[in-house]
Amino acid sequence: MARAAAKTTVVYGIPNCDTVKKARVWLEAHGVEFEFHDFKKAGVNAPLVKGWLKDVPLDVLLNRRGTTWRGLDDDVKASADSEAGAIALMIEKPSVIKRPVVVVDGRVKTLGFSADQYASLFD
Repeated sequence: MARAAAKTTVVYGIPNCDTVKKARVWLEAHGVEFEFHDFKKAGVNAPLVKGWLKDVPLDVLLNRRGTTWRGLDDDVKASADSEAGAIALMIEKPSVIKRPVVVVDGRVKTLGFSADQYASLFD
């Protein structure tokens, strides 16, 4: 009997973000293998963000409640009203992306961290 291939899990975020830390600790404690993509260092690009938007709505992916968003000028915030403007902003300032973005086998499965949600995905 052939064994199913292991799922590929990538966690996108920033290492010093508390929510990302919680997610990484949970995944490690539950034996989930994952790759971590630090989008402050490695960045994000338009094809990546557009791919995420196939799985999650723009208003969910763009974190309008965080400190990075609150620190932006009003004209920059207004530019994020269009999809193209929001994608450009996320590439320029990845801190405005809700994190972590958890991608399994190329599809966004969840944003942020919820132990219950992670348990249903990975246990």
